[in-house]
Amino acid sequence: MTAPLTARDVLSRCPLMPVVNIEAAEHAVPLAEALLAGGINVIEITLRTPAALAAIERIARAVPDMWVGAGTVVRPQQIASVAQAGAQFALSPGATPAVLAAIHGLPFIPGVATASDIMQAMAAGLDAFKFFPAHSMGGIATLQAFAGPFAEALFCPTGGIRQETAADYLALSNVACVGGSWLTPATLMRAQQWAEITALARQSLLALGGARS
Repeated sequence: MTAPLTARDVLSRCPLMPVVNIEAAEHAVPLAEALLAGGINVIEITLRTPAALAAIERIARAVPDMWVGAGTVVRPQQIASVAQAGAQFALSPGATPAVLAAIHGLPFIPGVATASDIMQAMAAGLDAFKFFPAHSMGGIATLQAFAGPFAEALFCPTGGIRQETAADYLALSNVACVGGSWLTPATLMRAQQWAEITALARQSLLALGGARS
């Protein structure tokens, strides 16, 4: 029997996680296929647009090699909606007791920004987090400081990270992946320039260089 998917599995899937505000549900499948062709096999679709749930459903149904998650989950009732749409995991900019109580087995990656945030999430049994907003909360220096008291915690920093800085974050032992919107620019998505998105995915992975060495 296959073990259930965990939040740590999600963060360890790929060193880059695109954070996508998708405007048109019909773009979901070609976008997922373009990212896969570029070597990226996990995606966060934020619940910031009306097309988000339909986009998650389409990717989950048509592109099984792409792990699709729902981002910007901020209300308990959204958990059931994203799970029904086929999301394999959920992410949030933070966490509340009500949201945590609604998870029911869906891998959940809450946003944390302080030591107290991490301690509260760990008290709920979690050990994989989104560090958000990464750049404005101290970036690499803060993650290095977290490594001491929270040695078991694994992070996906998101917010203000660029292709040029991703490798510096990934060089940290407590960072499994980084999230960013630079991988799926709105201009390319609106123009349906899928080959360009594939090229950008490949370029971004290659730019990581020896971050894991």
